Order: sequence, then C-alpha cells, then structure tokens
Amino acid sequence: MKNVGFIGVGVMGKSMVRNLMKKGFSVYIYTRTKGKAEEVIKEGAVWCDTIIECVKNIEAVVTMVGYPKDVEDVYFGATGILENATPGTYLIDMTTTSPKLSKRIYDIALSKQLYSLDAPVSGGDIGARDGALSIMVGGDKEVFETCLPILQAMGKQIVYAGGAGSGQHTKMANQIAIAGTLAGVCEALSYGRAAGLNLQTMLESISAGAAGSWQMSNLAPIIIRKDYAPGFYIKHFIKDMTIAMEEAENMNLGLRILKEVLSMYEDLADNQNLTDLGTQALIKYYEK
Repeated sequence: MKNVGFIGVGVMGKSMVRNLMKKGFSVYIYTRTKGKAEEVIKEGAVWCDTIIECVKNIEAVVTMVGYPKDVEDVYFGATGILENATPGTYLIDMTTTSPKLSKRIYDIALSKQLYSLDAPVSGGDIGARDGALSIMVGGDKEVFETCLPILQAMGKQIVYAGGAGSGQHTKMANQIAIAGTLAGVCEALSYGRAAGLNLQTMLESISAGAAGSWQMSNLAPIIIRKDYAPGFYIKHFIKDMTIAMEEAENMNLGLRILKEVLSMYEDLADNQNLTDLGTQALIKYYEK
C-alpha cells in the first residue's frame, strides 16, 4: 500500500502524517480547519476538501480525531467514511475511543467489505514526532498484518491485542496506569517542595530507582519548570478516563485510584478552566 488517507491533523496527527511521508507513503489529508494543516501541505501532503474526497480510491484510511462523537461524525452518515470508502479499503482508527464504538465500526465495515482496526496510541506529541508511538491494535489478525507497514511508519511498539475493541481496552488499561503514576509524581514533587528539597536533585535521585517511570522522566522536569504546554490535553485525558470508568463499571470493577484522579482533573476543568493545558498541570490541584 502506498496511498493513505489521513483524517484529523492535530497536535499528534501532524507528526504522524510527516512520518508516513518519510516512509514513502502518499498521504491525502482532511481536517476540519485547513489552516492547521498548512505546514504538512507545504511538505507534500495532499489536501482534500471533504471526507468523501479523502477516502475515495485510497488503499487505507487513518483517523486521529478527538472524541467518540468526532469518530462517529467521520465514520457514519452520508458523508462519512463507511458510506464512501471503496470496498477493500483498510480503516485504521487511532483515536482513543469507546471499545463499543470500535466494535460497531468493525461490524458495519465488514458488511461493506471494508476492513477495520482500532489502533489507539500512547506516547503523546513526543512519540508522534519521533515515530516512536506505542500502538495497541484490535481487529482481525490478517488485517493487522497487512496494515503493519503503515503502523510501523508511526510507531515502534506495535502489539496485536486481539479482536475488535481489544486495542481500545488495552489503551484504557494504559490510561488507568498513567492516572495513578502521574498523580504519584505530583504528590512526590509536592512533598519534596514542602520539605524544602531541591526538586531537580530529588528527581535525579529517585528517578533512577524503583520509583522511575516515563511520567517521572518526561513530565516531572517540565512540571518543575512550570511548563504546562500540552503534549496531551487535560480535556482528552478526562475523556479517556471517563470511558475507562464506564467500562470498569460495566464489568463491576471498583477502580478507586482512577476515580480519584478523574475527580482531580474534573476539578481543574470545572473550577479552573484548565482543559487546554497538558496533563502535567495536575500539579496545580496540589497547589490550591
């Protein structure tokens, strides 16, 4: 496959498009605001005025949008992907969304001779830029294997998780783990500050031991610098954790830490209007 449609050219999507082009793919793009895609258009991505134009006679379509509602908007309806993609097209949704929605897309796609994968990612803007995303994939194994070169252009850790929806369930587990870890990092920094420690020295000491994590290595230093620019938006993390809570409740699981961290972020969103900051701004909850 050489021709790829890409819908959703945001903070991460822009880098993903670049990496596809670097690997020799011709990339046809559509996003709601053309101005946000001007950089990659200048670099060689082909602009399409509509979703219909973006998916016609294309071998594979990648979607990377914000919310489940956005996924529904681009996949369903008269102007959506499912009604307009050419039979035989591979559909790869890399948005973090509801496992139920991914299964619904899979079932309808199959009825139209389209082949769907749910393939959410982890790694934020840094992983997208470096082509080093972790990609968790659900769907049919043979479809996964066919689409592997596309996924390899954007990620390094690419794992087949199982049938339709399994990629999204794996991503939910990822977000649950991040929620607790990042809250722990913020509490450690809050404790260190209250104790009068040099926070950079403290980080150098504890990050190399058993407390070390991606969150500590990558987000703690920018928290110290008070850099809250979004590699991953608070509003999107709230969306992910809400999906995870709903799925957990459906399984009769009581995830206390996830529930508490979600409530912290909701406080930052509802009372401080910080939804467009990066997830590292959780530290502000502890600074109230």
